[in-house]
Amino acid sequence: QVQLVESGGGLVQAGGSLRLSCAASGRTFSSYAMGWFRQAPGKEHEFVAAISWSGNNTYYGNSVKGRFTISRDNAKNTVYLQMNSLKPGDTAVYYCAAGAGILDLSVGSWGQGTQVTVSS
Repeated sequence: QVQLVESGGGLVQAGGSLRLSCAASGRTFSSYAMGWFRQAPGKEHEFVAAISWSGNNTYYGNSVKGRFTISRDNAKNTVYLQMNSLKPGDTAVYYCAAGAGILDLSVGSWGQGTQVTVSS
C-alpha cells in the first residue's frame, strides 16, 4: 500500500508555469511507476503523464506533450510535474497515481488531488 499527497497547485495566468509535487509513503517508492491524471469540471479523468520506476521512460498525453515534464527523485520519494505554457484548458484537479507499471496507473493508488486553475 502506498499513500500519495499532491501539492503545488494554485492559480496562474495563461502562459505561466507551476510545478506539482507528489510525496509518497508506505511501500517502497522506487518500486512503483508513477503518473499524473487530471479531471476538469464535468469531464472524465484524463491521462497527463507517466514515468517508469527507473525514470528512464516517460509518456505524455497529447494535450500536454511539449509543455509538461514529469520527473522523479526516488531518494526523496517524490514525483514532479513541471507545467509550462499553461492554458485555461489545463484547469483541473491533478491527481498523482502509483502502480505496478505505466499501463496500470489508472487502477493503482491515487492521491487526493491538487487544484490547478489557469486564467486567461
